[in-house]
Amino acid sequence: MLDHISIGVRDLARARGFYDAALKPLGYSCLSAGDTSLGYGGDAAEIWVLAVKKPVPADTDSGLHVCVSAPTRQSVDAFHAAALAAGGSDNGKPGLRADYGANYYAAFVVDPDGYRLEAYCGTAV
Repeated sequence: MLDHISIGVRDLARARGFYDAALKPLGYSCLSAGDTSLGYGGDAAEIWVLAVKKPVPADTDSGLHVCVSAPTRQSVDAFHAAALAAGGSDNGKPGLRADYGANYYAAFVVDPDGYRLEAYCGTAV
């Protein structure tokens, strides 16, 4: 249903450092880089990070987050570690979320601009 999502940030260089590091363990990279935008994905850019003057304020009570598919549970762990090392903050350590499903393995972080991200793997191992 969705083709892509765009988020606005104040500091594109800082955002690039974070997203390059956090998405690499999941098999995603920056496929398009310009002065005002970055496009991340595997085969096509699906997450766009845009330099804007007025990004949406962070709101932990909004429920809004972006969930990115992970190929393995180990890649979820690596995503979480890389995101924290690149300036993100923890919003849920890697682990099974039995209340979401029997094999729902995920980790949650908040990027430097306050956007909440989840990496999810649904396989049994």
